[in-house]
Formats: sequence, structure tokens, C-alpha cells
Amino acid sequence: MTIRIHGLNKHFANGKHALRNINLEIAQGEMVALIGASGSGKSTLLRHVAGLMSADADAGSCIEINGRCVQRSGLIQPDVRAIRSEVGFVFQQFNLVDRLPVLVNVLVGRLHRMPFWRSGLRWFNRQEKTLALEALSRVGISECHAQRASTLSGGQQQRAAIARTLVQGAKVVLADEPIASLDPESSRNVMDILARICREDGSTVVVSLHQVDMAMRFCTRVVALRDGEVVYDGPAKALSQRLLRELYGMQADELLHGMEPPAALHPVPAAKPEVAWPHSLPRAA
Repeated sequence: MTIRIHGLNKHFANGKHALRNINLEIAQGEMVALIGASGSGKSTLLRHVAGLMSADADAGSCIEINGRCVQRSGLIQPDVRAIRSEVGFVFQQFNLVDRLPVLVNVLVGRLHRMPFWRSGLRWFNRQEKTLALEALSRVGISECHAQRASTLSGGQQQRAAIARTLVQGAKVVLADEPIASLDPESSRNVMDILARICREDGSTVVVSLHQVDMAMRFCTRVVALRDGEVVYDGPAKALSQRLLRELYGMQADELLHGMEPPAALHPVPAAKPEVAWPHSLPRAA
């Protein structure tokens, strides 16, 4: 397994139980969508997997990536930086340095592989620059390499952020609401790029999404959270109207409006009862 999460709990200082006994295994090369209403724990879970946030000090809880422990019993491991070097994190707000050229922003993904003196001076050799240009070409914005990041559109900035993970050589890509602030066309482009990285590079991609249609279109497996608890873990095609209404309440009809869902989202005849909750469903391979 690429990612293994066992017995994960998280309480915030205000008493909110943000994650509740999370147990998940995600295999290499899977593309998994995390869905759920705002505040359900999607971003919190991704940040724990990346070692950016520590869990409750529960005995036996652990998170592993590629067999290496990120944190155990609420303690982030001393070698977590080495593990993070193989984990790309794509943020909702891109996390680019506006005043720097796009190429330099992408090359930041190589800093962990460079001698300290070169990383401090931001001195990149020809091979590294070629690698960054190839990454920008893969995401479709190589012509923007010399522009300041601030001049790019939101969709272009998110593509640059994804190119940074390619240059990093990430085996796992965690994307936290990467299309939340993008228009529909840019959203489709970004999701298509993530899907191609998963398919062509064999990378594991876990993406949190509010857009249910995108989760169903691009991800074979969906993990749904409600109040910090996993309430569904299975094939995207098996999502039901009842489950989505349980997750999103009054927002569900708005999310479903205008979608072209697979047959599983259409009402099921009484003779064939609809599958509502996940634990009776097989987990996607």
C-alpha cells in the first residue's frame, strides 16, 4: 500500500472532533476523491497524511507512506522531511511566489535534491531547467515559463503548481480542493492533468473535491467524510442520491443539478433497493 492510515483521530483546541477513527488504505496508482460538505474533515485529513498536522496521541494510531511512518500516536516522525520529498501537495491557493518567474516557481520542487548552497542562491543548472520546462510542457503552459507567476490566470497557476510536483518527482500527490476557485473549463483541465499523472506515471493521487461530478468523472474510488468520519469508501459509480443528500443536505440538489451522472445516481426501482451506505460495498481496486 502507498498510503496506510490506522486509528486516526483529531480534536482541535475548541473541542471539535475533526477526524474520527479514520482507517484507510490507498494503493499505488489509485486516484481517489475525498468528498463531503465543508468542515467534514477533507483538508484536515490530507494535512495529516502529509505530516503538516499532528493527530491525537492515541496509542496505535499511525500514518504510513510507502511503508515509512509519517506519524505515530500523534508524534510526527523525525525523518518526516525525507518522506515529504516524495509527496507533492497541491493547495487550493496555488502557493506560488507572485514576483518570481513561473520557471523558478516550478524549480522550487527540486530544492530538496540540491546542495544547500545552490538552493539558497536559487542556482539551477541546465538539466534542472530542462526538467522544469518539460514539466510545464506536460501541463500545457511551457510558453509562460518566463512570466511572473502573478500574471497567470488561476487555472494556469494551478497547472504551474502541479508542474512543481512533477519536478519534485513526487510518487504521491495530495491535492486539497485544487479546482475550488477555477472556472469549469480550467477545472476540467486541472483534473485531466492529475488523472494523466496517475495513469502515465503510476503516481498515487488523492484529491479533495466539493464538485461531485468531477469526482465521479475522474476518480474510480471515492471516500466520503461526514463530521470527520468515513461514511463511504467504494466505487464512484456506486454513489447514490441518498448518500449525497446525507452528505450535503440541502446543497445536494444544487450539486446534482445539470449533472450527467452514471445510472447509480438515478432512482432505483423498488425491486432493487438502492445501496446507501458504503460498508456493504466493495472497495475499488
